[in-house]
Amino acid sequence: MSVEQAAGVEGEALEVWIDQDLCTGDGICAQYAPEVFELDIDGLAYVKGSEDELLQAKGATTPVPLPLLTDVVDSAKECPGDCIHVRRVSDKVEVFGPDAE
Repeated sequence: MSVEQAAGVEGEALEVWIDQDLCTGDGICAQYAPEVFELDIDGLAYVKGSEDELLQAKGATTPVPLPLLTDVVDSAKECPGDCIHVRRVSDKVEVFGPDAE
């Protein structure tokens, strides 16, 4: 069963964001999905935009590319700060992360 099937989000557009207030700066997310996450000079992780730029605005989101979904979900599961949130774009319901139902 795929990650999409397990979460019941097949075909749904997903986005991810990081709560920097909870980020511990371990960098696990950047190890799992360097295309999506990066540590900045402040030692905290941020999501990256389509042009590979860090999105540093509070609550900034970026789309989760389907080929990277498993890596992004694994990042959320392994994050010691429980600060990675993956949600559906359509209704903003969190499907992976600390607030997932």
